[in-house]
Amino acid sequence: MSTQQPLIFQDIDEPGLHTLEVYKRRGGYGDRLRKALQLPPEALVEELKASGLRGRGGAGFSMGMKASFMPKGTMDKYLVCNADESEPGTFKDRELMQKIPHLLIEGMIIAAHAAGANRAFIFIRGEYVQQADILDAALVEAYEAGFLGENILGTGHTLSLAVHRGAGAYICGEETGLLDSLEGKRGNPRLKPPFPANQGLYQGPTLINNVETLATVPLIVEMGGAEYAKIGAEGSTGTKLISISGNVKRPGNYEIELGMSSRDIIYGLAGGPDDGREVKFWFPGGSSSPVLTADDLDLAYDFNTLAKAGSMLGSGAIIVVDDSNSVVDVCLWLAEFYRHESCGKCTPCREGTNWTVKMLERIQSGLATPMDLDIMASVQEQIIGNCLCVLGDAMAMPVGSMVAKFRGEFEAHIEAARAKLGIADDPADAPELALIEGAFA
Repeated sequence: MSTQQPLIFQDIDEPGLHTLEVYKRRGGYGDRLRKALQLPPEALVEELKASGLRGRGGAGFSMGMKASFMPKGTMDKYLVCNADESEPGTFKDRELMQKIPHLLIEGMIIAAHAAGANRAFIFIRGEYVQQADILDAALVEAYEAGFLGENILGTGHTLSLAVHRGAGAYICGEETGLLDSLEGKRGNPRLKPPFPANQGLYQGPTLINNVETLATVPLIVEMGGAEYAKIGAEGSTGTKLISISGNVKRPGNYEIELGMSSRDIIYGLAGGPDDGREVKFWFPGGSSSPVLTADDLDLAYDFNTLAKAGSMLGSGAIIVVDDSNSVVDVCLWLAEFYRHESCGKCTPCREGTNWTVKMLERIQSGLATPMDLDIMASVQEQIIGNCLCVLGDAMAMPVGSMVAKFRGEFEAHIEAARAKLGIADDPADAPELALIEGAFA
């Protein structure tokens, strides 16, 4: 459905693509790497800025601008690849690392040169055992071939790169929580400022980008920043890897040109819901993005359009929910996940996620009243923007959007559940209410 040919996923299923031999045969570690390492770091940063590449991990911040924040000087600087792909619905980086790991490594070599970094790490999700093994093997090949280590390709550039395996905590996807974990500490977010570019890993200047972002860098060097910027939409240049899951016929990973119609993605690429079912709502950027409804299917899939619609592109994970599902169930499942993954360091997130789960359990069980919906919606507003990191927001935004867009269904569920329990409209007239509440306490 997209007129743009794949860039990152080009020939992604070619046998042996994960090996150095096949990757080099397809042009990897060739002229584009030498060209990049011969450019001054400032020129390379300008090339990245010209491309318009925005971070593919969720925040959507300009990569070139982020690299430009790195201070000058001879101190140790670090490049960290965030491969802790833990956002529900997101699995694109997994395939990229599994099938074409050398593209990520080459991208990190170039990005490290742009940032002036001499040490680099790939922090990979602990559950990605197979992918971590493949990366380890690829690193051995890259070191033996002279693409990592000292004096890379005779350019004088030096880079050490290692894979660090996480322990399965969602909070380590937050960049400062990742840094603490990488240092051997408990994965807790840090107070910002200082920002990682000034004081990150081991208190040194640190550039952090995700897998897809770094894997795009060699392609930008090869094409040229201005040429890459011609692909996609205004403010959302290039192609994007998207993961589609949920109630669709053809779930999986796809590479699209940004600006493509959301309907063409969900119904064209992924086949839409099963016959006889309709899209009820969908998460456009992973479970942390505010939901959109079937009325929003004709929106262009790009950063700016989705933001104007009240949601976000996020990690590029589209989760489709059809009309066979209860919005109350989906809302509760989502809140339970974020409650479980909260590190508990700050009060709005620790208490807000737990309180939201308990309120949703009351709604599901029949102990709530419509007034509880107003209270719960208000609490989500109090969480957003008041947490140490965005984990609290990641729950509050989709929960708030589901309550706002499907309030009628929530109220109908409350009424039906209360009737099933035999609770009167006025709780004071239901003497058994105290006993029931005690059972759920």
